[in-house]
Amino acid sequence: MTGQNMKRLGDYIRPVDVRNRDLKVERLLGISVTKEFIPSIANTIGTDMSSYKIVYPNQFVYIADTSRRGDKIAIAYLKENEEPALVSAIYTVFEVVDKNALDPEYLMMWFRRPEFDRYARFHSHGSAREVFDWNEMCEVLVPVPAIEKQREIVAEYNTLATRIQTNKKLIATLEQTAQTLYRHTFVDNIDPNNLPEGWRMGTVADLVTTQYGYTEIATEEKVGPKFLRITDIVGSQIDWNSVPHCPITESEYKKYQLKEGDIVVSRTGANIGYAKQIRGEIPEAVYASFLVRLKPIDEIYNWYLGLSVDSQEYKDFIFANQQGSAQPQANANVMGQYPIAIPDEKTLKNFNSVIYPILRKISLHQLEINKLSEMKPLLLSKMGA
Repeated sequence: MTGQNMKRLGDYIRPVDVRNRDLKVERLLGISVTKEFIPSIANTIGTDMSSYKIVYPNQFVYIADTSRRGDKIAIAYLKENEEPALVSAIYTVFEVVDKNALDPEYLMMWFRRPEFDRYARFHSHGSAREVFDWNEMCEVLVPVPAIEKQREIVAEYNTLATRIQTNKKLIATLEQTAQTLYRHTFVDNIDPNNLPEGWRMGTVADLVTTQYGYTEIATEEKVGPKFLRITDIVGSQIDWNSVPHCPITESEYKKYQLKEGDIVVSRTGANIGYAKQIRGEIPEAVYASFLVRLKPIDEIYNWYLGLSVDSQEYKDFIFANQQGSAQPQANANVMGQYPIAIPDEKTLKNFNSVIYPILRKISLHQLEINKLSEMKPLLLSKMGA
């Protein structure tokens, strides 16, 4: 698209400020740096919800503060088939004035471009915190081709997005099946005081070695291996495409290199206790210092331990035994104290023969998601061509 197609965004959008005065809307959402709405984790007990802003379908919300989000601007679009929701009063809500001049989904595609993030950070200002205010948003230049062309681009993008969502739903079903099999075999109807023959009670520490992660600053530049962080493990699966890199020496890389079967657990913050097992095709990767690696002492325990620490019970255990006041903390010792029933070898082998094909299917679906996700930036890049 040539320069003459670039239009000032402020000529196509307007701010919206509708408050929840009658308290009819209850769903409260936050916004992630992946530019999606997420359920809010804010404690709203006793909070006056009438001051919160309502976001309606086909509207956008963005957080003006850009100084604490890894050089990304948090912005999301509520699609037309979704229900109205609440967002913080400090967020900015806006909408497209004429959808036949600028397609909202096309605009959201523009916001997903890394070039937009860089532009927003460069034009943010302030001392205590940097903000990308409404006036700056209005000065953004966007290519605005004919509406038919916009919708064609959106349709192509949505085809990829739909295929990704289909794979995610299949993964969710398979994960539920895996957890059900795990619980049926090792949790439900298992009495710690009357274990099956050959079983014994123990802790996670009996079956793993632990190691804290590598301390370095993440970078989007491909200067070293992938650098797995807490934010990369809290989703259903690890999206390796979005994981940044880090510089590291060869000796340090060998020390912190992630391999299949490794389990990483968050040891601090709001996501304390969240765990993810490394499975499937793994790029060259290490893990960050706010994660602890649990490495099974024998491969026979890999999938059993992975499903054990991915359970809600494990998260609850870590949270209940956290340390620190202002910031929750859990060390490797706490992570290893989680009590588990340690099965006999025959039970584990039988379980592995059933569970591995399921986990393999999950990995294959995630691999397809990763490949489809690689295509999305290519499509976004064409918008500015």
